[in-house]
Amino acid sequence: MSNQMWGGRFASGPDAIMEEINASIGFDYRLAKQDIAGSKAHVAMLAKQGIVSAADAETISKGLDEVGAEIESGAFAFSRALEDIHMNVESRLAEKIGPTAGRLHTARSRNDQVAVDFRLWVRDTIDELDGQLADLQAALVEKAEKYAEAVMPGFTHLQSAQPVTFGHHLLAYVEMIARDRGRFRDARVRLNECPLGAAALAGTSFPIDRFATAQALGFDRPTANSLDSVSDRDFALETLSAAAIAATHLSRFAEEIVLWTTPQFGFIALSDKFTTGSSIMPQKRNPDAAELVRGKSGRVIGDLAGLLIVMKGLPLAYSKDMQEDKEGCFDSLQSLSLCVAAMAGMVRDMTPKLEKMKAAAGSGYSTATDLADWLVRALNLPFRQAHHVTGRIVALASQSGKELEQLTLADMQGVEPAITSEVFNVLGVEKSVRSRLSYGGTAPQNVLEQARGWKQRLASK
Repeated sequence: MSNQMWGGRFASGPDAIMEEINASIGFDYRLAKQDIAGSKAHVAMLAKQGIVSAADAETISKGLDEVGAEIESGAFAFSRALEDIHMNVESRLAEKIGPTAGRLHTARSRNDQVAVDFRLWVRDTIDELDGQLADLQAALVEKAEKYAEAVMPGFTHLQSAQPVTFGHHLLAYVEMIARDRGRFRDARVRLNECPLGAAALAGTSFPIDRFATAQALGFDRPTANSLDSVSDRDFALETLSAAAIAATHLSRFAEEIVLWTTPQFGFIALSDKFTTGSSIMPQKRNPDAAELVRGKSGRVIGDLAGLLIVMKGLPLAYSKDMQEDKEGCFDSLQSLSLCVAAMAGMVRDMTPKLEKMKAAAGSGYSTATDLADWLVRALNLPFRQAHHVTGRIVALASQSGKELEQLTLADMQGVEPAITSEVFNVLGVEKSVRSRLSYGGTAPQNVLEQARGWKQRLASK
């Protein structure tokens, strides 16, 4: 039996293997809402331009609403034989309203139809992700404000470097996520042009109004070149790039949560909501939610690479290879959405272990830089000389099995006679973090100001 949507060119139906490789309804059903919205805008424009009658347009539009309601309710029967969401919707419309349904496809092709549907879906998803990312920022800011004075070790090379505050550490991710949101917003601006009306690749001879359909669908303008309109997916690539960077940020945070929950670190605890047990070791509490966020980042990054590889060798205009654009994009953005939700939940759920973090903050002579800075300020030593003196004092403390603040004044004067008792004003982790008042520094005063500023910004958006 021939596929009637293809018309009279093909006498027989597709082979089973061809049907299997060709069908996309298994994943592009997600475009149903966008497909119906695009079709309604298109037929309204056709009627306004006198290309179809007002009566036919009304019949088609009402029929599309009925099809949409069936899909929404779950009553719609999707058919693999009809390949994709576009043919499934149009076929069901024909069953409902008869031959009038055939007028809907005037002055358009599946090429521009899928391009507009996909842009609409990506745009809708960006808007949803932006709200989720803002919620994650809000969770981080709330925690940062509460623990603005909680001291923890700051690391470089995963070695204790200098004391910071837990609030300051969390606000670092707020800044990263702000840039993630900016990248998504930038991608949204560039994708917000409407390809509908470009038809297969060359435009159409019908007197359509592409500006009207663009406006009806919330686009800023129609795309300017019909070939480009149907043949590029850079809007998806740019969105997936933003998703990959965001997933990388989440993965880094997830890795820290995994480390922090180990007995060796013991910086935070997660409840049963975000941990699981072991089938054999009853004492275990595994940070599975964080591990899955870390793991799913690989899928998001892989989906970007997959679409880049699909697109890299395609001549203009449309090729069937581009059917591979959607499945990875759906997977990537839905995976990211789940990861953002999980991360926001973990942030709100986590309980910091303040004494353990404070004790760890003082290990590894983390206030050595404070000592060197004091030598520069108080004794007017060149920093390189101060660095050398501090290194000798650290070596002395290490040999004695003491922390820097546990050394006596005489101990330190044995290395540098000009040191006075004032040096003890800068040693100790709490004194260290309070001194870091430079803009963007870890001082609790700064953290509170930044957290409160972010609360205002997030509340206003």
